[in-house]
Order: sequence, then C-alpha cells, then structure tokens
Amino acid sequence: MNSDRHATPSEVLRPKNVGAPIKRTEDPRLLTGNGEYTADRKPDRPLHLAFLRSGQPHAKIARIDTAAALESAGVVAVLTAEEIAGDFKPVIPFSRMPNYYATPILPLASAKVRYVGEAVAAVVATSRYLAEDALELIEVEYEPMGPIARAEMAVAEDAPLLHEEAGTNVLIAREFKKGDVAADLAAARVRVGGRFEMTRKAALAMEPRSYAAEYDKRRDALTLYTSSNIPGIVRDAISESLSLPGHRLRVVAPDVGGSFGSKGSLYPEELLICIAARKLRRSVKWTADRLEDVSSSSQAFAEIVDAEMGFDANGVATSLQADVIGDVGAYSIYPWTCGLEPVQVVSFLPGPYKIQSYRGAVRGVATCKPPTGPYRGVGRPVSTFVAERLMDMGAKALGIDPLEIRRRNLVRAGEFPYRIASGIIWDKTGFIECLDAAAETIGYEQLRKEQAEARSQGRLFGIGIASYAELTGIGSRIAVAPGMPINTGSETAKITIDSTGGITAAFGVASHGQGLETTLAQIVADDLGARFEDIRVIQGDSDEVPMSTGTYASRSAVLGGGAAKHASRILQDKIKRVASHLLEASAGDIEVNEGKAIVLGTDRAVSFKQIARAVYSDMKTLPVDAREELTATYTYDPINGTTAAATHIAAVEVDPATCFVKIHKFVVAEDCGRIINPMIVDGQVHGGVAQGIGAALFEELIYDDEGQLLSASLVDYVIPSAPEVPLMDVVHVESESAVAGGFRGMGEGGTIGAPAAIANAIADALSPFDVDVSILPMTPERIFRLIQSAKLKAKENSDD
Repeated sequence: MNSDRHATPSEVLRPKNVGAPIKRTEDPRLLTGNGEYTADRKPDRPLHLAFLRSGQPHAKIARIDTAAALESAGVVAVLTAEEIAGDFKPVIPFSRMPNYYATPILPLASAKVRYVGEAVAAVVATSRYLAEDALELIEVEYEPMGPIARAEMAVAEDAPLLHEEAGTNVLIAREFKKGDVAADLAAARVRVGGRFEMTRKAALAMEPRSYAAEYDKRRDALTLYTSSNIPGIVRDAISESLSLPGHRLRVVAPDVGGSFGSKGSLYPEELLICIAARKLRRSVKWTADRLEDVSSSSQAFAEIVDAEMGFDANGVATSLQADVIGDVGAYSIYPWTCGLEPVQVVSFLPGPYKIQSYRGAVRGVATCKPPTGPYRGVGRPVSTFVAERLMDMGAKALGIDPLEIRRRNLVRAGEFPYRIASGIIWDKTGFIECLDAAAETIGYEQLRKEQAEARSQGRLFGIGIASYAELTGIGSRIAVAPGMPINTGSETAKITIDSTGGITAAFGVASHGQGLETTLAQIVADDLGARFEDIRVIQGDSDEVPMSTGTYASRSAVLGGGAAKHASRILQDKIKRVASHLLEASAGDIEVNEGKAIVLGTDRAVSFKQIARAVYSDMKTLPVDAREELTATYTYDPINGTTAAATHIAAVEVDPATCFVKIHKFVVAEDCGRIINPMIVDGQVHGGVAQGIGAALFEELIYDDEGQLLSASLVDYVIPSAPEVPLMDVVHVESESAVAGGFRGMGEGGTIGAPAAIANAIADALSPFDVDVSILPMTPERIFRLIQSAKLKAKENSDD
C-alpha cells in the first residue's frame, strides 16, 4: 500500500519525532503475547459471571424461579432485578434536547424485556462453566407483548410501546432548516432523489467486551478493569449509581483489542459486575462470548433516508431536503443518548458542499433490538452515502462528469470558515485539494479511458467518488452528542520527571489500537526536549488524571496532543529554571534537547537525571525556593475543534455471472493536518477503508419480523478478509489546523468515505442497466435482483 505526502513549506523546520514514521512502541508486547487484556487479570479467587439472556423480543417477565440454580454446584449467588433493587440508582442518559426521552439504564431487565439478548438474570459461581450450567436451571415465564422489529412499524398509531412512560416509540425528534427549500427545489433545473438505507452493523472488535471487578476489602473499594475506551466516563457513572466516591472506584482500560465505538458506552454488565463484587465482597470476572457480543453490544447505522437534491443548469446544488428514520433499538445509551447516530446523519448531510437551502428532519425510533451507539464515523457514513449518491445522480441527469460536479460545489479555500446549511462550521481545510490529489493519484482521465475500453468488451466496470468533511477534536463549544450535560470538550495531560530522571506522561484518553503510546510520546519528546525512548505514556486509567473521558470522535491527537504540548512546555520552563542555577546561566540562554539542558553556544549541560537529583535528593545545590516539583498538568480545550476532509476514489468491476464486486483500485487523499506519525496514519486509513468495504459489500445484522437475529455468528455475518481489501494509495494533503500542534483527527475517515465511493462505483458499473444503488451493503444477491429487475423491465418495454 502506497503513501505520499504533499510537503508543506515548514517541512524543514519539523522536530525530529513529530512527523517521523517511528515504529509503535506497543507492538513488541502485543505481538509477542505479553499484552494484558481485561480477561488476563488474575485476582485472588475470583468469581465468574454468566448471564441469562432473553429469547423474547418484547414481553413481560411474569415469574423468575432461581431456586434450582442456587442449589447448583459452585453457585455463590443468582441475581435478578429484584435481588439488586436497593444496590444502585438507574443511570439516566440525560440531554437538554427537546423531544427526547431518556430511557433508564438498569443492570438487569426489570418487569419486561425489550430485545432478544437482554440480560434477565446473572449467576455468580466459582467458574464460568459452573455458572453456565446453572443458567439452564433458571425458569422464566414470559407474557409476550408483540415485537416491534421495524422502525416504520414502530411509528404506526397501533404499535405496541416499548417504553409506556414515554407515550411514544419516537425517543428523539429534531429538525434543521435553512432557507426556502420548497421554493428552491421548485426552481431547480434538475431534481434527484430517492430512498436510501444503510442496514445494521456489528462493530465486531477482535476482543469481545470483558470486565473484571476487583474488590479491596481493606478499603471497601473497587477497581474495574474494562475493555472500554471511556474509562473516565464509566468511573463517574458507576460512582454516581453506586454512591461510591471516586477515590474508592478506579476504572482501568488496559490493552484493548479494538472498539470501533462499540466499547464507548456504559453497559448494564459493567454496572452489574460492580454491584456483584461489592455485594459479595469478592472479585468477579466476565468476558462475552462472540454470540453475546454480537447480540447485546451496541450496533451501528440502521438508517432510512428519503432525500432530494436540486441543481441549477450549471450543476450547482441549490437545495437539499431529507427525512430520516433511525432505528435506535430498545434503549438510549449512556452518555451519548439515542440521538447520537440519527441526529448526526441530518446535521452532516450537506457535507462539504455549498447548498443554500436545507431541511433535514429525523426521528429516532425504538425497536426490539439492541441499542445503536457509537460506531466509527457516527452518522457520517450514512450522510456521505446519501449526499454522494445524490451528487452522482445530479451529474448523470445534467451530463456532467462526477469529478467536475463536485469541483463546482465544494467549499473553496477563500470561503473558510464556512457555515453549512445545518449550522456546522468548517474551518480551513483542503476540500478541493483532496479532490484534485485523489484524481491525480488514480489517473482519473486515463481511468475513464480504461473504463470505456472495458465497456466495449462488455465488462461492468465502474468508477466512484466520495468527498466528505468531519469535525474532529471537538472542544467545549460543541458537545459530541447534542444537549449532553457531560464535558467531552477537554482532555488532561500530566507529565512528571521523577527522582531518577524518568519521564511519565499520563493522559485521560484511552487507546484501543490507535498507537497512542507512540504518538503522544512523540509529541512530548519534541516539546519537552526529551529522548523519545525515555518517555513512558500512561493512558486509560481514571486514577492518573483528575478528570478524563476517553477516546472517541477522532479526538486523541487534537485534545490529547494539545494537552501534551502545553504540559510539556510548562515542564520545560521548570527544567530551565532549575538548570539556570546548576549552570549559572540565565534561563533564557538555556536550550532543552535530547534529555539535557544546554547553555546556548557552549558545551555546558546537565541531564534530566542531574536536574532531578538536584530537586529531589541533593539538599545543598539549589536554594529552597528553587526546588519546584518537576511535574506539569494541563487541561486543553480547543473550543471549536477542527475539520478533517478527504476524497476517496474507487474503481470496481461487477462479475455478471456471480454478481460479486472486485475492487481494482482505491485511492484516499486526506487532510488530517500536521501528521504526527505517517505510518500510524496510513494504518488507520487502511483499516478504516477495510471496515468501509465491509459496510458497502458484506456486513449486515438481519432481524426477522419477530425481532430474532438471523446473522448472529461469523458464518452468517460476513466481514471482508484479506483478498477483499485492495492495495490502496494514500495521499496526505497536509495543512496545519488552527488548534495546538496543527493536528486534525483522522481515525474515522476510512469508514466515512469508502462506502459512498464503492456505492457510486457500483452504480457506475451497472449504468448499462439504468438501476439505482440505494441500499448498503450491496451484496451479490441485491446486485442480482437489480440486474434481473432491469432485464425484466427492458423485456416488458420491448414487448410493448
């Protein structure tokens, strides 16, 4: 996989760590089996949990009989909602949004169940095997209440209510408006539209969800080890729910084997395991099996969008309207709420384009399925799919090349900052530059000639383009989820030099595969003036910094990196002040580099170790008032965050016999600001595109009309493997952002752009049949049905 970078004028001024493709320092332990995941924890004599999960999609719990299970070998306790009722307060995913109902989050189902897979009871035993055996002895009597498996069914007047106290199955409703959409659409030269859908997806991280609650009898305290990317948020929520002060509840995310968003919410099982450990005064462990993980972890997408876009005669988009129904599942998630995914669909739908009028309305509808939650890209894969299909449909109707119609509509360099029709503001970024770089790299004009040659041979060869924009590193002015009363706009770094000269940098962000131990150390090394190999990075531990949230929304580089830069410079000033005494020189004449403080223009220097000894050990060298602790803490808030952008171009071929899609070429040109580690950035792009290919061609959670999951195993839920992921070219259009360090987030981009580019490429390949690509994934069965329908229609027309 190739990667190029468009150099900036400041290239020669780069520090030697930031911008360098340094190998990830995490990898040696992870690749040699020396990582420590939650399931690897070995507390003293731990107990083990197993959950009895509902087989009913929607039913009252009439009776639970646990007597036989309690008598089973090795069983210590059997917990039901009634058993633990006095041990916690429900967690409420509050929001200030109007037209929103916050469903309480409970550790176990109480009174009724609302989806297949919801936990009804839990067995605590001396081994997982014995706990599983005891589950079979629990008797549950249900009174079915009628499933609601489709969002359209849930909004019908006679639909059963999942949450009677809400009075409706519409848990969230919002609308964005600008200008007179109806008038602009009526005046448009061309109007294109349709009904678009992205079906449900599973995040499917390599490591299933896993929790270990370790109980400290001496302090009546808990340490929860969790495969989470939001340990700080989890700590605060459980602390409130269990009335347990933060100094008696530590939450640690050790090595985490992927998340893709699904580990970015508080889960009922996290609450339950802490309740069980505290109630039994023992350490307790639980790791989901793959079936549990697929059927009970938060899921993605499930959006239906009816959209229409108007263009003038020159191919300029004038108007856009959309009505969205989001199938949000049975509950609102904490802390993001059920509005996270569907509201972001309508807020990001105008994308990087200058559309003068817009109306986007959305309803988040409760159904008998697991909740939808964060997933890599959050809303933007759907909004980009819809907007980019509309762009291609407009280009086709007007006879304009798809590349050219985007060039006419993208926000240009002189127009930033630009407020799009939904109200989001894009700061200066490379929309046009990414489009041009992608076209140049793939050889767009030559590729069109190759396509013409392929079509002359009867081959179904298509080219697809997708351009998008995303907010990254969002600061305090914009909540990650609308109306959410939790600070997600700042992050803290604490950097300390100990008495041996060792450097420890602690952060509130939490890695789940992004290489933060490497990239954050690169930033600290340059801004502190330390050696990269001397820095230890700690993240994912709620005890290390006073307030942390975690990693999500492409924020780690922007917020964590910004905090690192500021804290490093504060600590460097302290180093200079101490060194000025040791070297008998002005602090302004001292440079800090490679772990030494050096008097400019001389060979006089002291190492960090010597400086630390003078501060902490040697009581004679420094005046008392000069012995300041060698530590610095900084909480960074970028206020607005910053914009990242990219263009993806795909060239595909559809096999007319099997209807399988082969991706021949794939190019990504992205602007993620100043690059910290190009090797890690490329890896994030490659992985994101692979995941986007899954969303475009393979992955789908299929539920029947009774709310039963039909694709609950990796036999039925298909993910791309190595042969389906093509070699790709990655081009970096590197423009520094306005936030500290000039960084932009980029971890989600591959999943945002790839599905839309592939959808457009398939539509282009199938253009001889004049069919619409309006649903993802485009499986071979769906392509076959499109082709057959087109052939039947053509035959009917010829018969007429």
